[in-house]
Amino acid sequence: MNIMFYSFIRWVVRVLVLLINGNTHYENKQALPDGPYVLVGPHRTWWDPLFFALAGSPRKYSFMAKEELFKNPILRWILDHANAFPVNRANPGPSTIKIPVRTLKEGKLAVMIFPSGSRYSQQLKGGAVLIAKLAKVPIVPAVYQGPVKFSHIFLRKRITVRFGDPITVPAGRVTDAMTAQLGEQMQQSFDAIDKAIDPTFKYVPDQKKYLAEKEAGKVK
Repeated sequence: MNIMFYSFIRWVVRVLVLLINGNTHYENKQALPDGPYVLVGPHRTWWDPLFFALAGSPRKYSFMAKEELFKNPILRWILDHANAFPVNRANPGPSTIKIPVRTLKEGKLAVMIFPSGSRYSQQLKGGAVLIAKLAKVPIVPAVYQGPVKFSHIFLRKRITVRFGDPITVPAGRVTDAMTAQLGEQMQQSFDAIDKAIDPTFKYVPDQKKYLAEKEAGKVK
């Protein structure tokens, strides 16, 4: 049921994107593994997960969503059937790791994670590393370049999603040093992908949302 609903929703989103933008480009898809993986990327807009999901087709994804979204029964039904699972961002519990690890081990879905958490934070977290390690899958970096203001999508501005080469989590215990090293490797991959798409690119967030998140303490 969930797989069919996900496929239907992705088809609907693809048609809508074609109608309202029609200028999307998905690059370096040959880098994607044949099996499941953890897809990571900088979180630049609320809609970049949609474009990552379109770019990674035919692979289907599971993804984390803040638990507040699941309080609305209609939205909860949609999220459940779109392979999302809730996470408490302030106090993440064991399920934050267990659910995606189990999903990856089942082999049907990849897992999409934004390791920077906030759309404006530059601090990579170790959750993606731990999940990939326990599930024994690679980490695939990806980058969205395009409008960060929703109305600009309708101006048919170019949108690009590009994948980077997979990152293998080394054998052994997950240490702080390993997490820091892989976090740096992810950030270097994001920077290299940005440069490959457009050497002059510089991410400028929507200032109103940036200031709101900064006031809420989500930006360091």
